[in-house]
Amino acid sequence: MTRREWRLPAALILLGLIPMIAGATRLTELGGGPEVTPANARFVADPLPVVLHIVGAVVYTILGAFQFVPSLRRRRWHRLAGRVLVPCGLTVALSGVWMAFAYDLPAHDNDVLAGLRLVFGSAMAASILLGLAAALRRDFTRHRAWMVRGYAIGLGAGTQAFTHAPYFAVTGEQPDGNVRAVLVLAGWVINLAVAEWYLRRPPRTAGSRPGRRPRVVAG
Repeated sequence: MTRREWRLPAALILLGLIPMIAGATRLTELGGGPEVTPANARFVADPLPVVLHIVGAVVYTILGAFQFVPSLRRRRWHRLAGRVLVPCGLTVALSGVWMAFAYDLPAHDNDVLAGLRLVFGSAMAASILLGLAAALRRDFTRHRAWMVRGYAIGLGAGTQAFTHAPYFAVTGEQPDGNVRAVLVLAGWVINLAVAEWYLRRPPRTAGSRPGRRPRVVAG
């Protein structure tokens, strides 16, 4: 991998760092026999879906970032990694849907946000399955597009940390109700918009450097 190839996977992993740290903290808490509080009661009572969600998300975020490296996509590694990423991505998506149904809503969430989680969890699972189906048909253009969209949804929690930050900075409080639903939705929408831009950007020609004009030689 060249230094330039490292930039995108490094940025994606950094974007997912906040939810990965939060997930690791949650797993540590659950593994230590925590005191039950209103904030963690639903996880203590039924830890399986949240554990699956966190473990799947960490693997999916880190391993998935390297699928964007061109030199790896041309090797067998890309296919082998995909065999791990598909079940991990489906685990993240379906456990998210499971939690939306199984857990009582915390005080700062509402039915709108619960509905959004069902929609985007289902959309992520559908994107991964459509990408897998395209790969089996050897339609690698559609395979790439659907997998990028699925990854963008899966990385939504990272962007949502940043959509929440301005509200917290101004008010000093965590958002709740419809405000929180809008900020969570914004994270997914931003990621999908960037994914569509990434998929539609013109390919670079060999040896081209963005931002430089070709040199004209007077003759």
